[in-house]
Amino acid sequence: MPRISVIIPSFNRAWTLARAVDSVLAQSLAPEEIIVVDDGSTDHTPEVLAAYEDSIRVLIQPNKGVSSARNLGICHSTGEWVALLDSDDQWKPEKLACQAAFFTARPEAMICQTEEIWIRNGVRVNPGKKHKKPSGLIFAPSLHLCLVSPSAVMIKKKLFERKGMFRQDFPVCEDYDFWLRVSMDTPIHLIDAALTVKYGGHADQLSRRHSQDRFRIEAIRDLIRSGALSDDQQQAAVSVLKEKCRIYGNGCAKRDKKEEAQTYLALYHQLEKEISNE
Repeated sequence: MPRISVIIPSFNRAWTLARAVDSVLAQSLAPEEIIVVDDGSTDHTPEVLAAYEDSIRVLIQPNKGVSSARNLGICHSTGEWVALLDSDDQWKPEKLACQAAFFTARPEAMICQTEEIWIRNGVRVNPGKKHKKPSGLIFAPSLHLCLVSPSAVMIKKKLFERKGMFRQDFPVCEDYDFWLRVSMDTPIHLIDAALTVKYGGHADQLSRRHSQDRFRIEAIRDLIRSGALSDDQQQAAVSVLKEKCRIYGNGCAKRDKKEEAQTYLALYHQLEKEISNE
């Protein structure tokens, strides 16, 4: 069976961390290792983790953000495959077994994710149509919004060597950036079973404190500048970049962030002009 390393980054999530760890320990297919990265927590996270003794491996670092914590765990992992789990999410017991079976049947595949159950403020909700996960080469639809969930993914560790790690300069959308780099030439497969439970609505979610479009714009610009996209991908990326600049620039103007609004609206008009001249 595949050797799987589970990586759980956590910062001040003592209130939910045990639920995540317990869901890994309850897997019908046990992973080779469970690595929890304590990203400088100041709550009682150490006491929570100490209760697991040798059943988990704990890495501790000063608070550097979720990307740094994930990257540290990945670099210290020993498995051929990496399964990520956010500290506020959990897995159904058969999650790892289903993904392992998928990769056994599809040895050429490098990454897959499962469907999810969404819980918001304690209530189950249905994802909107725009959040429906595609399968395969998903670069174009992934430009609009993040269609891959870290907690639902299993990925061959070698893919990080090819694509690099999660961006540590992004406080949010680090996953959006990474999945774009992956999906430009690598199929991201979907297992059509809701084996990941994703929780949201709590006050400490990073997405509530940062504008996501600002970092999505930067991610797309960097990809365009890389020269690695095909002509069709480049065209799709420029089109989405233009629209995100317009939306974000107008949003900045409404919040009286004049300089930032001018920057992004100027980029929007520049892209509009370039597209019109093609």
